[in-house]
Amino acid sequence: MDSPNVKGAVAEQAIVLAAMRLGVPVLRPVAEHGRCDLALDIGGKLFRVQCKWGRLGPKRDVIVVATGGSRCVPTGYVRSTYTNREVDLFGVYCGALDRCFLLPVSLAARKYAVHLRLTPPRNSQRACINLAEDFAFEGAIAQLGERRHGMAEVAGSSPASSTSQTERSITVGSNPFRDALGYWMERVAGGEEVIVTFRGKPRVRLSAAM
Repeated sequence: MDSPNVKGAVAEQAIVLAAMRLGVPVLRPVAEHGRCDLALDIGGKLFRVQCKWGRLGPKRDVIVVATGGSRCVPTGYVRSTYTNREVDLFGVYCGALDRCFLLPVSLAARKYAVHLRLTPPRNSQRACINLAEDFAFEGAIAQLGERRHGMAEVAGSSPASSTSQTERSITVGSNPFRDALGYWMERVAGGEEVIVTFRGKPRVRLSAAM
């Protein structure tokens, strides 16, 4: 299975099957060559998904995901990346492991590749490390569903003008925030709002620079 087109098709089908097994409705575009391959209906909201094949690294300790793309034009090949205006999530299927993962677009926005570690680094580094288990498909779907459920419960008391901003808010403790500073900065830069708590109380609210 060396053809990139075949791998892409297999990855897409694997993502669809994983979603169906969890009872998540899947919608597909009627025409090809769009920026997203499908959409997932999670908690009443549609998330645009771009599906990618993930390959194991030489040491089998990392999954390499090519999140960029290329197209042929009269002057040659042009490389491109994705932004949060085009997709919401990246669905990744690793054929060698027969496992699916779901990444927020903020993790891969404007990047040509993302690495998901299957094992912690030997030097105990935690900042700027993407552990594959943190993006396991089942867990990611559950988190998105819980976030949407929580938003539905407070929607009646929130001004309509603040709904879109609140939906993108993420709460994280100060220690995990410190240990993965680079990761959280990327998410904020991608348009999400991060609220940092200390001993259970909100302390800092971060949003992208205008």
